[in-house]
Amino acid sequence: MDHDFWHQRWQQNQIGFHQQAFNPILQLHWPRLAIRQNARVLVPLCGKSKDLLWLLAMGYQVVGVELSPLAVESFFADNDLKPTVRRQGEFWVSEVDGLQIFCGDFFALQAADVGELDAVYDRAALVALPPDMRIDYVMKLSSLLPPNVQMLLIAFDYPQHEMPGPPFSVQTDEVENLYNHWCEVELLTSDDALVTELHFKERGLSKMAEQTYRLVVR
Repeated sequence: MDHDFWHQRWQQNQIGFHQQAFNPILQLHWPRLAIRQNARVLVPLCGKSKDLLWLLAMGYQVVGVELSPLAVESFFADNDLKPTVRRQGEFWVSEVDGLQIFCGDFFALQAADVGELDAVYDRAALVALPPDMRIDYVMKLSSLLPPNVQMLLIAFDYPQHEMPGPPFSVQTDEVENLYNHWCEVELLTSDDALVTELHFKERGLSKMAEQTYRLVVR
């Protein structure tokens, strides 16, 4: 799960995690967070997600972080956007109309890089990482976020032995262990993912729950 792994996935177009449409869970549950207009929303490990555009259209300032330059370039090309690009510390930052994407290692990100954040949307970050890296990821998040920041987290729960990640299985007890010492944790929904994500059944899964959480930093 080093940098080369993800660079190769993008170079070989092995990006089954990418969704061509807005995520329905985001559309359904984000309003429950009641995040104010013009708030700054962090989207870690964002890839070229269309959800960036949905958040932007809803009136938020969006801050994505992505390791792969190919993913960043593809996002702007696919959506016919022409960003300005500048160097900031260890990152290349592409900006257009209220959207910034920091291209570089998320674990090198500092609070001073992104400024004050109001919310986080995590659909494909936590579940993209193996267990040891998930701990580091959550520690990094905690260093970036002030109290009262809300997060919408989407995770999967399935028999890990039936399919190698990513996406990895992150069960409710692990979410609690990772977050409850610094966040309030609320499970909003748990849905049968094999109904809509048929490719996971084709990979051998007997069951898979897609679980949505609301987290609030203390």
